[in-house]
Amino acid sequence: MSTTPDPGLRSYVQPLDSPLTPAIEFSVISVEILPFQVVPTLVFSLNATESNGLEVFAVALSTQIQVDPARRTYDPETRVKLAELFGEPERWGATTHSFQWTRIEHLIQSFTGARAFTVNVPCTYDLEVAATKYFYGLADGRVPLTFHFSGTVIYKNEAGNMQICQIDWSTKAQFHMPVEVWKEAIAEQYPKGGWIRLAEDTLGRLHSRRGVRGLASFDACVVELLDNVG
Repeated sequence: MSTTPDPGLRSYVQPLDSPLTPAIEFSVISVEILPFQVVPTLVFSLNATESNGLEVFAVALSTQIQVDPARRTYDPETRVKLAELFGEPERWGATTHSFQWTRIEHLIQSFTGARAFTVNVPCTYDLEVAATKYFYGLADGRVPLTFHFSGTVIYKNEAGNMQICQIDWSTKAQFHMPVEVWKEAIAEQYPKGGWIRLAEDTLGRLHSRRGVRGLASFDACVVELLDNVG
């Protein structure tokens, strides 16, 4: 009897059930100013929800926050203020791409079901930074943000064993931040002031002129130069 297998027959193996892994989703609830900080700081309140009923021991979370300028409207005056970022208004359909504001590393403690947590975001008033230019240029309204999440989850599987898995790369949450919150945080730290980064040589020349002219501050020095030009 021939033992040659019939090429028309195929062998099927019943696949084993895939092991259950944590299904974690995130949502952004609110934002407020964190008081008494060395630098202006916003604190975002978030919620993590695990829907497979597994016990999560810890999440080493990396949160990348992006600004999505195309997700809101702008009046003509605001378009002028943001021209340095996006160019002439007629080009905004092609230039208002999402850009990164910041990335924060955070550890979420153990939970089953859901856990609330916060993410602290330090803010700068350096107008060389794209996000700062954008926030500064908005008179009012809300900033459309997308939170992209990645990281490592330590959990207990159905057999009671410790396991490790990665957060799915597509995990994200959207939030509309009132721009007034950012402006209040900056104003609280730098009342009626701001920061401009200058080259070392430029700063040296301003310092020399300030001394020669007997001016009380760098601000007075810049005002004098502007008045002379005007």
